[in-house]
Amino acid sequence: MSDTVEIFEVGPRDGLQNEKREIPVGEKIALVDCLSGAGFTRIEVASFVSPKWVPQMAGSGDVLAGITRAPGVRYAALTPNMRGYDDARTAGADEIAIFASASEGFSKANVNATIAESIERFKPILEAARHVDLPVRAYISCVTDCPFDGKTDPARVAELADTLFAHGCYEISLGDTIGQATPDSIARMLIAVRDHVPVSRLAGHYHDTAGRALANIDASLSLGVRVFDTAVGGLGGCPYAPGASGNVATEVVAEHLERLGYDTGLDLDVLRKAAGMAQAMRGGEA
Repeated sequence: MSDTVEIFEVGPRDGLQNEKREIPVGEKIALVDCLSGAGFTRIEVASFVSPKWVPQMAGSGDVLAGITRAPGVRYAALTPNMRGYDDARTAGADEIAIFASASEGFSKANVNATIAESIERFKPILEAARHVDLPVRAYISCVTDCPFDGKTDPARVAELADTLFAHGCYEISLGDTIGQATPDSIARMLIAVRDHVPVSRLAGHYHDTAGRALANIDASLSLGVRVFDTAVGGLGGCPYAPGASGNVATEVVAEHLERLGYDTGLDLDVLRKAAGMAQAMRGGEA
C-alpha cells in the first residue's frame, strides 16, 4: 500500500492575490468549482484582508457564496484580524488561516507589526474560533530566507511554530516565501521545528522561484512531512516579497509524488483542466 500525501490547494487565494488583472468573481468561482472535482480535501479560496492592500481579494465573500460545495471538501479563508474573522464566518468558511513571519523585517513589511505584536492580534481570533470549533491553520513566512533580514535562524521558526501550535492552530504551514530555500536549509529548519510540533501537524509551502521546490519537497518527505501547499498552474507569489512569484504548480507536484509512489488521491486530468483555467487568468493570457 502506497504512502499518502495530501496536497492543499492554495491557488484561488495565494495564487491569485498578486495578479495585476482584476479577475472577475465568476472566473474565481469557476476555478474553485473545477478544483472541487479533483479530489482535494482542502482548498483555500478567499482572503478577508483589506481590498486596499490586496485588491485582488475583494469579493471573497461572493466567491464563498457562489461556489458549489463538494462533499468532503473544506473551503478555507485567510483572516488577518477579527474583522476578517467575522467576515469569513459570515461567508461560511469551513476553516480559517492566520499568517505570521519568522523574520521581523518581513513581519513589519507584511502586517506592519512585530512578530510579538502579530501574535497578540491572533489571540482573539483563536479564542473565538475555539468556541465554535472552527479549525485554524497557521502560515509561517520566511522559514529559511527573508528578503529583508537574510537567513532565518531555524530556532526562531521552531519557537514561533511552538507558540502558534500551543495557541490552538491545528497545522503549521512552513513557507519558503522567496523561493530561495535549499534541501539542506529546509532539513535544518524542519529538524528544529519537529522538536516542538509533531511532524504530522506540519506542511511545506515552497515557492519554485529558484527551481528547487521539488527537491525541497523531497527533503521534507524524508523527514516525515506529508502535507504540501501548491497552486494550480503555478500561480502566485506574495505582494510584499519582491521577486517571490511562483508557487510550485499543483499538477507538477501531483505527478512528481505519483512517480515516487505516493498516493495523492487527485485526478490528474481534472488538475490539468484547472491548470489551463488558472493560466488563462494570468493577465488574460493562456
